Amino acid sequence: MNFWETFYKNKLMLTGGGLVLLLLIISLLAPWLAPYDFGKIDLTNVLASPSMNHLFGTDQLGRDVLSRMIWGARISLKVGFVATGVAIIIGTILGAVSGYYGGWIDSVIMRFVDIMLCFPTFFLILAVIAFLEPSIWNIMIIIGLTGWMGVTRLVRADFISLRERDFVQAAKAIGASDIRIIFLHILPNSMASILVAATLGIAGAILTESALSFLGIGVQPPTPSWGNILTAGKDNIDIAWWLSLYPGLAILITVVGYNLLGEGIRDSLDPRLKK
Repeated sequence: MNFWETFYKNKLMLTGGGLVLLLLIISLLAPWLAPYDFGKIDLTNVLASPSMNHLFGTDQLGRDVLSRMIWGARISLKVGFVATGVAIIIGTILGAVSGYYGGWIDSVIMRFVDIMLCFPTFFLILAVIAFLEPSIWNIMIIIGLTGWMGVTRLVRADFISLRERDFVQAAKAIGASDIRIIFLHILPNSMASILVAATLGIAGAILTESALSFLGIGVQPPTPSWGNILTAGKDNIDIAWWLSLYPGLAILITVVGYNLLGEGIRDSLDPRLKK
């Protein structure tokens, strides 16, 4: 059974892929889908409840919540892809070197991984951001620099199991360099684990960014983010329930979608799970 056959038969994976695709379409078409300018202030329409004019209501400055939610999807995807990309690159390189060479190189890299894992990731991010200016680029880089450890361990485990295979020994016998063996022979066989880690990592990065923005140290207003919309909801929870409900649902649906897609990809690509 090939990947696409498994994909179409896996209902959870189809659901996750559909949610992710919908989020991508919304973020790409944000300038055309948003009914209002996300930064337009209307003090005559402050905290208006959902209506035909404002389907998701307005916030404490009279800004249209639906428009800010749509543009917030673009911010969330940007954070997810860039932060996860940084983590995947670092984790893949370190995991490949550690698993392929072993010995003292493996010991040094894995002890560093263990040290990094000793620190709670979220509090480590908070500590770093305290010394930097809160901005979307700082947030993306910091999340990526503190999220590579799991990828390193996954890639290392794959390399340890693959480095003694016949095709690797054959490549060594014909004089292939270590770099060629790592990147052209072993790494392609580890792509299933890396792809699953990347998919799940995007969900984690989006969740982390939302939490940071909720605390006021993530994406800064007036740039819309689901997290800073939630902050406004917290401040007006008694009179503006929509400010908490809609961004909360958006975060939930997005994270669930990426998790379902990641699990489905793992089921489809991992030969050990195929019957």
